[in-house]
Amino acid sequence: MAKQVVTTVCFVLFHLVISYWAFMSSCSLHSSTKPSIPTIARYFGTKGRYEDVNSWLIDDILAINKSLVTLPSSKCSEIHLTAIIRHGTRFPTTKNIQKMREFYDLVKLNATGDLTSLSEIKSQWKMWYSDEMDGRLVEKGREDHKHLAQRLIKWFPSLLNGENVHGKRVKLITSSKHRCVNSTIAFREGLMTGLKITAVELEPELNDALMRYFDQCERFVKEVENNKSALEEVKRFNEGPEMKRVMEKMADRLDVPYSSINDDSVEAAFYLCAYEFAILSVNSPWCQLFDEVDAQVMEYSNDLKQYWKRSYGHVINSKSSCILFHDLFHRLDQIVDQINSDVPVTEAVTVQVGHAETLIPLLTLLDLFKDDVPLNSTNFNTQQNRVFRSGRITPYAANLLVVLYRCPEGIRIGVRLNEKSLTLPGLSEPVPMYEDVKERYSSLLGGCDQETVCKMNSS
Repeated sequence: MAKQVVTTVCFVLFHLVISYWAFMSSCSLHSSTKPSIPTIARYFGTKGRYEDVNSWLIDDILAINKSLVTLPSSKCSEIHLTAIIRHGTRFPTTKNIQKMREFYDLVKLNATGDLTSLSEIKSQWKMWYSDEMDGRLVEKGREDHKHLAQRLIKWFPSLLNGENVHGKRVKLITSSKHRCVNSTIAFREGLMTGLKITAVELEPELNDALMRYFDQCERFVKEVENNKSALEEVKRFNEGPEMKRVMEKMADRLDVPYSSINDDSVEAAFYLCAYEFAILSVNSPWCQLFDEVDAQVMEYSNDLKQYWKRSYGHVINSKSSCILFHDLFHRLDQIVDQINSDVPVTEAVTVQVGHAETLIPLLTLLDLFKDDVPLNSTNFNTQQNRVFRSGRITPYAANLLVVLYRCPEGIRIGVRLNEKSLTLPGLSEPVPMYEDVKERYSSLLGGCDQETVCKMNSS
């Protein structure tokens, strides 16, 4: 236990030092003016901030927007909440840091363009990202979850309260990844602060079978994760005319040979802009290397990747989440049985913290955000109004909220994504009867066995 505590303390100290270093490095460029939102921020995809999806939070991070939520009759009362949440803002992974470093070196050594932002990059900006950061949670990510917890207290005061916390009717489950564990701890801190509670046992449970189910689904790993041909549409788009034009424009702005810029280069530049803003709220000079059309192309490339690797591109993508789907409905069934048996509800709130890769397949399994025409490498121009936009679906701290209500006519269910009501496909009511939802997904509830769908054929 002592060793574990020491390890945790060391990590926290490392995290604080790195975050402060990052902050000071970037602020040296922008100390004289208040950072503004990059014009291309809406296109950052899964690297985007939660408050840029919910813009009212920019002015008040603890505000809730009731106009975007449909509630059942006032005669109904909340009886359970399950919240499935993506981790908060994080550092880039080592793989992306290496790409960013290579691009920075190219710019530093070879770029001769006359952009003001290029002059800033070459004379003042320092490459402060290090391999050890590798996707770890940043201080902004902790704040993401602390603030979300405090907003959820406002949304669900009858569920997220001191009585339920002390009565162990609030449960925390997390992926074993550092960024998820620390997001969960931050959520707990926000909960304790919001409820003015101290000294309570509310330990997160590590459960990768639920929160990282995709790692444990053999068929998904072999047919998609480790299969380059599964992302052929992404490859074709990145070699296609739209991306080629972005690369040429980038080379022209930097005044470097076209041959020195590839799709990894423009992706690295886009990440440098996105991470500086997400982590530090800085409108970085890197952002000036893109115009809005470029950013739309970069967003589509990222959406294609999410679509083909985690969503509708391959059936196994969504089916890999069967275990999380059944876990959710098993819990809801237990709560309904307890209500119908007139016994106390044993689990008022369940908070499950995972990844964008946790949420997207589950939302796909529920038939949400499905375009009439699949996304592919050739239809960028006709998909400008698509509903599958990963940045709006799963920014940092994205959350799927499932709420059960006890009403005079029976049990109803409400579903929200990022604190906005969703109407489930095939159902006309925004807060339908629970039995109608079970009927809508009856084929999945009666099948969708994780072991079966994830097992490779013997052949």
